[in-house]
Amino acid sequence: MTGNPAPDFNLYNTNKEETRLSQYQGQKNVLLLFFPFAFTGTCTKELCGVRDDLARYAKANAEVLGISVDSVHSLRRYKEDQQLNFLLLSDFNKETSKAYNSFYEQFSLNHRGVSKRSAFVIDKEGIIRYAEILENASEIPDFSKIHSTLAKLF
Repeated sequence: MTGNPAPDFNLYNTNKEETRLSQYQGQKNVLLLFFPFAFTGTCTKELCGVRDDLARYAKANAEVLGISVDSVHSLRRYKEDQQLNFLLLSDFNKETSKAYNSFYEQFSLNHRGVSKRSAFVIDKEGIIRYAEILENASEIPDFSKIHSTLAKLF
């Protein structure tokens, strides 16, 4: 995937507003973070770490977008509870997770169709510059590599 154009998407955020990846093209780099479920330990640890380090992403002219198959309503509550300061997008129909190869057909507890934990850095031209798709949902992406990639784009 690295070096290829990022698949565009149109997903709803927690304010029920449409968000397109292409709206950032020519303006900002984007960090896409797919995560399995809101309100779970590893997801909360990962996203709260990003929340606490958001100034770093702003300095790299990067918009952070979190994506899961949770509903807009669940994501809104999760965002409020965790005081997340970036957009969470609902991929309820699972199309974007599949387009990014970030999709578990089978997950724990017999859940089917869940986003894999993964990270993608997309430059202002819409090209994927970093991709990490984790098979083990209890792992967190390598943020040192993400930061390094963003630093090169700035």
